[in-house]
Amino acid sequence: MLESDKYLTPAQIVAELDKYIIGQHDAKRNVSIALRNRWRRMHAAPEMQKEIVPNNILMIGATGVGKTEIARRLASIADAPFTKVEASKFTEVGYVGRDVESMVRDLVEQSVNMVKLRKKEEVKVQAAQAVEDIILDALIPPVNNPAANAKPVPGYTGNGNDMPESDLELNERTRERFRTKIRNGELEDRKIEIRIQQNASSGVGIMGPGIDEASMMNIQEMISGMMPKKTKKRKVTIAEARKLLLEEEAVKLIDMDEVKEEAIRKAENAGVIFIDEIDKVASASNKGGGGPDVSREGVQRDLLPIVEGSSVNTKYGVINTDHILFIAAGAFHVAKPSDLIPELQGRFPIRVELQSLTKEDFYAILKFPKNALTKQYEALLQAEDVALTFDDEALRKIAEIAFEVNSEVENIGARRLHTVVSRLLNDILFDVPDKIGANAHIQVTSQMVEERLADMVKNRDLSQYIL
Repeated sequence: MLESDKYLTPAQIVAELDKYIIGQHDAKRNVSIALRNRWRRMHAAPEMQKEIVPNNILMIGATGVGKTEIARRLASIADAPFTKVEASKFTEVGYVGRDVESMVRDLVEQSVNMVKLRKKEEVKVQAAQAVEDIILDALIPPVNNPAANAKPVPGYTGNGNDMPESDLELNERTRERFRTKIRNGELEDRKIEIRIQQNASSGVGIMGPGIDEASMMNIQEMISGMMPKKTKKRKVTIAEARKLLLEEEAVKLIDMDEVKEEAIRKAENAGVIFIDEIDKVASASNKGGGGPDVSREGVQRDLLPIVEGSSVNTKYGVINTDHILFIAAGAFHVAKPSDLIPELQGRFPIRVELQSLTKEDFYAILKFPKNALTKQYEALLQAEDVALTFDDEALRKIAEIAFEVNSEVENIGARRLHTVVSRLLNDILFDVPDKIGANAHIQVTSQMVEERLADMVKNRDLSQYIL
């Protein structure tokens, strides 16, 4: 998609983000520029392409203000491989920590899945035709197939190809009649016997202290490649057979070497890695000494070569991280961005501070985004044929209560809306469909909000509502 002339402009990218995320215009502008710069690099002079490095972004803001959502939607808009990792997980095993290269391998895996999905879509018609032939052969075997004449016929010594012309014509007409029935979905519940590939498991457990994750994956891949492909017979309905065989036939039509090459290229040039909670690996101060600060700094030093640009071995091939876009985020309540090691700070030149959400923001979040919480609940109840609607004043009241609770307890941003709306609608969700039947209409008014959430506002000990 990076090569496409239809690639979105920064203004169009911001407009797309506005459909899902309220406010945070600075953050949206910066990520849209970073994304467009990737397209610009791919269209720059060939000798300059390798020299242009991405402007990695550090987003600073409290939890629930939209940091992760911006990064995820950005990757979706760009049709780019995206992986999210929490920096704190790399400190779980002490100073050595977990293998930071795993996030690059996750990105490549995501890229391979994306390319495979697109390739499968391209060969869908061919695969469907092949599946139709397999199902038809299982129902009405062709007479010119030696396998169809496995049982000897008394007095017949031929191989199936010298059968009377009338029998061949009859078989062909019967097959065409059944082919039409298969296409029309008339035989979906009929059971047939098919052969499907069985995933061969090596059953080898050789993970040890001297073997890293990449080597382990390569060994397993090699062993599974050496083992013969096993098939097994299954008796299933035609509907089930179509699902099982479609995947198998599509994979046969795809050139996996081509998929791997394209996936590596896509991950290198369009990949986005989102490193959350980067503040958790920053030392709160430059005190020096040991303890957890040593482990945190160790993780930062492990992250540094990946962000700077290095070659990482994956089971699909070697990937270079020079042009992957890294977006890091953290609340930085205790530590400051300047507490990160200087080398890592320098690798995130663009810093964006996200603003805390206001009452008006909460109201807009409930009303306007495509995936607004209110729209989600409306869709859930629509599945039960119950219409749910919210008055404008009710939305303002919910926003006000969420803002107050955030102010009095702990500010968890827009996630607080989940707590408040869930509490508001719990009784309704429980009563549908037993007490509230189909075709009912439920109108959420400001009065209903006040009645159901009054104790939530009055109660100062709101620990039970903290997510």
